Amino acid sequence: MASASAPDAPLSYRDAGVDIDAGDALVERIKPFARRTMRPEVLAGIGGFGALIEIGKRYREPVLVAGTDGVGTKIDLAQRLGRHGTIGIDLVAMSVNDILVQGAEPLFFLDYYVCERLDVDVAAQVIEGIAKGCELAGCALIGGETAEHPGTFPKGSYDLAGFAVGVVEKSAIIDGRDIVPGDRLVGIASSGPHSNGFSLIRRIVDVGGADLAAPLADATATRNTSAPVTLGDALLAPTRIYVKPVLALRERVAIKGMAHITGGGLVLNVPRMLPDGVQARLDRARWPRPPVFEWLQRSGHVSDDEMHRVFNCGIGMVLVVAAKDVDTTIRTLVASGEVAYDIGEIAARSGDAPPAVVV
Repeated sequence: MASASAPDAPLSYRDAGVDIDAGDALVERIKPFARRTMRPEVLAGIGGFGALIEIGKRYREPVLVAGTDGVGTKIDLAQRLGRHGTIGIDLVAMSVNDILVQGAEPLFFLDYYVCERLDVDVAAQVIEGIAKGCELAGCALIGGETAEHPGTFPKGSYDLAGFAVGVVEKSAIIDGRDIVPGDRLVGIASSGPHSNGFSLIRRIVDVGGADLAAPLADATATRNTSAPVTLGDALLAPTRIYVKPVLALRERVAIKGMAHITGGGLVLNVPRMLPDGVQARLDRARWPRPPVFEWLQRSGHVSDDEMHRVFNCGIGMVLVVAAKDVDTTIRTLVASGEVAYDIGEIAARSGDAPPAVVV
């Protein structure tokens, strides 16, 4: 049996496809981004083998809440368009919004960036977006991992994952147990599809040969004053981070339950906050659906039921509050820069009725 010949010259890690110097250069590039996110609880962050965090003394019975997620195939569109600056916001949003629903204030975030070969400029753009997301959420970016996988990862591409840890007073955990018929559903507007449903979105774009640079009709009707004006803009609009407005709202009203509208859309996420015996009835006429969702439904011939079980359809977070608190809830959220609507009610549920319906 023939044996492999020895190399003519000594091999290095760089020859094998991993550039340690590039990794070191990236760490230096991102340190200023991370410094902007620091909180007083951080004792040691980026640079060590592990970060040190203290919970602080303002909690009597602190409970840690952890969440992890990625961005999914939205990354593919970002890479097609060469726009890497906001995908990191998406990454942070998916985890911090998840732990927020239980009442947790995010403390810190860590990321994992993997690629075939490290492009320092691209990676720095992505991680700067992660740091921006952490600033929006009020949490510290305390570390992460950058990995090159030569020969085992698609050339020119990258993927992301991350996780967040937050803290909530044990007596203040939001678990939905106090939700009763007669309570109201308040929806906070999304900025677009956020980071969900992109396997279907990409299929619609590719099958129809859509031009991502083409203007999106009625784009000025979206929730932001700086409204997306192209299809690509609308699809890549970063996921809204609801942490600061919702934590401020908790100082004003009792939030009985929250649902972050991610994979599974409205009808599969809203039930996750509900106790037995109740049904969430969302009234489709009570909030405007942004133009990007109209485009997706029309271009992909997507049914109403499928839209509601895949996409957020313009509502990124749903809160349950007592009927008497609806006006205060909406006013407070609007004062914080959000757009919010009274979108339905909690009713009694009987028999085989589904836990959430869009009517």
